[in-house]
Amino acid sequence: MRDFETWLAGFRPAIAGYKYYTDFPKVFGNVECIKVELNILNSLIGSPSIEQDFVNLYNRYPEILKCIPILIAKREYDILTTDFDGDHVFNFRKANYPIEDYVVFMRETGLFELIQNKHISSLVDYVTGVETGLDSNARKNRGGHAMEDLVENYLGKAGLKRGVDYFKEMYISEIEQKWGLDLSSISNEGSTEKRFDFVIKRSQMIYGIETNFYTSGGSKLNETARSYKTIALETKGLKGFKFVWITDGQGWISARNNLKETFDVLEHLYNIADLDSGIISTHLI
Repeated sequence: MRDFETWLAGFRPAIAGYKYYTDFPKVFGNVECIKVELNILNSLIGSPSIEQDFVNLYNRYPEILKCIPILIAKREYDILTTDFDGDHVFNFRKANYPIEDYVVFMRETGLFELIQNKHISSLVDYVTGVETGLDSNARKNRGGHAMEDLVENYLGKAGLKRGVDYFKEMYISEIEQKWGLDLSSISNEGSTEKRFDFVIKRSQMIYGIETNFYTSGGSKLNETARSYKTIALETKGLKGFKFVWITDGQGWISARNNLKETFDVLEHLYNIADLDSGIISTHLI
């Protein structure tokens, strides 16, 4: 019997590599797509009559509209605003209001103030900074991919070959079709389509594996633990299939109670320390 507290104490604070923090190729690529239009807008920097100059610029280069959302850190081309006249949905891909209304938008959002009073010297540099900030929102996804990459590395070290001994991102329906298993107990009789991060195929057993890593707490962790506890119970008596969960990260400290409930019912619940100790070779092969 493993001790939960001892097991939890081995959780790592992070698995972030150098590229976890900012995806600069993505940032530079996004800026490059609108670089010409941003440079056109640069002509407005310091303009004493910026509103009229903006209208004149738009009349010559209407494509500058598509740059405006990112200036207020928005990726969407449809932006909702509300004032005393009601709701307005500005389209920045193709103008759906007179240009004078876009002048109001630029004025009221503070963009004219930003540009006219030279708070910035280059819109290209400014948008590069905005894109860098927005990219931080993708770190959670990169953390998840980092854990998948880590687990896959251990699968390889255990001698398993991708596409032969293990498969990445397989849906329940694919597992059923490929190996003739009945997994209706975890698909709600086929009404839901669960996808496993990895599936290991051995001669007498198939292992469906989920992986994740949480550096910080939150309601998502409790939801995940409860969901995986349900899968653990639904697959407990299933012949030829085992559910495996590999997780880590000190975000679990604040969600320890829900994690312990799953720990108590899920036979194959492991952390990175377990991978280091060779758990794949001793328990999944």
